[in-house]
Amino acid sequence: MIFENTRNFAQSLDAQDELRSYRDEFIFPQVNGKQVIYFTGNSLGLQPKRTKSYIDEVMADWANLAVEGHFYADKPWWDYHERFAVPLSDIVGAKPTEVTVMNTLTVNLHLLMVSFYRPTLKKFKIICEEKAFPSDQYMFQSQIDFQSKSVGFDPKEALVEIKRREGEHNIRLEDVLAKIDEVGEELALVLIGGVNYYTGQVFDMKTITEAGHKYGAYVGWDLAHAAGNIKLQLNDWKVDFAAWCSYKYMNSGPGNASGCFVHEMHHNDSDLPRFAGWWGHNKERRFKMEPKFDPVRGAEGWQISNLPILSLAPYLASVEMFAEVGMDKLIAKRDVLTSYLEFILQEIDKELESAEFEIITPSNPDERACQLSVYLHGQGRELFDRLMKNGVITDWREPNVIRLAPAPFYCSFEDMYEFGQILKQAILNK
Repeated sequence: MIFENTRNFAQSLDAQDELRSYRDEFIFPQVNGKQVIYFTGNSLGLQPKRTKSYIDEVMADWANLAVEGHFYADKPWWDYHERFAVPLSDIVGAKPTEVTVMNTLTVNLHLLMVSFYRPTLKKFKIICEEKAFPSDQYMFQSQIDFQSKSVGFDPKEALVEIKRREGEHNIRLEDVLAKIDEVGEELALVLIGGVNYYTGQVFDMKTITEAGHKYGAYVGWDLAHAAGNIKLQLNDWKVDFAAWCSYKYMNSGPGNASGCFVHEMHHNDSDLPRFAGWWGHNKERRFKMEPKFDPVRGAEGWQISNLPILSLAPYLASVEMFAEVGMDKLIAKRDVLTSYLEFILQEIDKELESAEFEIITPSNPDERACQLSVYLHGQGRELFDRLMKNGVITDWREPNVIRLAPAPFYCSFEDMYEFGQILKQAILNK
């Protein structure tokens, strides 16, 4: 498609957008009396208007039924989480038995590492990407410190980071595969963010998973920036496990519940250790209060406590919206919308003739999704502040990057054009 940097062209793209009505399904903040241009769906998605009715339903059931809401609410609480199985499996490319919701993201990754990080003296190393999200880095170190005390390996040798090449912003697939080969039989686990939070780079999960399995390692993925954003085929790729948050592209509200995936090949493996709780116990016998743990044969067998229904209600509102639209349509719009944003940034850079910024997200559409990370040259946080004051809600990351995520559910093509005009004036007025 040949793009144009004009309002009329952007409006024409919006007129052709079959998802345009979903923009009205969300609540936008306002700045200076105007609806904002919202680019931070990769941090916290906007609130769907339908969310309130889902929460109100639970509150009414609590008021009217009290404890009996567990069994007699319109959506009984005791199996509320089961309503996520089909829509979430469609979103992440899994079977319904392979997904569930529980806890929050880093908690779930810790719990899954109990099962899938099983180091020995000779096989104890973890591969992750350089500049992983800090919570993952802290998790790795704490798990390594904990395990090394009982197993006896050197914790300083356990974490292996895949580096970017000098002068490059993204990690090459060939370097990931080379590092896996280098670590070889010492490799116990590969755990990488499916989409790097800082650059927006999408990793080739299928190829990396196959490479890790070649050495008998488990392979898991932190899908915080991937779930609801990119095409996933976790079952087909034979990913061992994965977890994701629900409050970014899936718009479930701040700090909300996490989804997790455990491949069906592990469901009946009684040798896998896990931290157990009563909500992971055999559903048909859960309320018999038996002393011996008998796990559900599926991802639900990793659940520990009964679910926070008030947190799940907004998540359910969102996943049902995903089920209405489907990932294929969201991804199709995402690709055009992100390409148009890239075009607008390039056009503004040409007009200014100043090389004020550089897009560090891969230009190859297969290696990026709904995010462009922009490195500011000759600019600092002042530009970010000027954008925010002019109603562009974006995200600042040290030392000098703004992240722009045009989420296809609620961002428009005219938003991209209008952002370009605001950006140009913000740079001219520095």
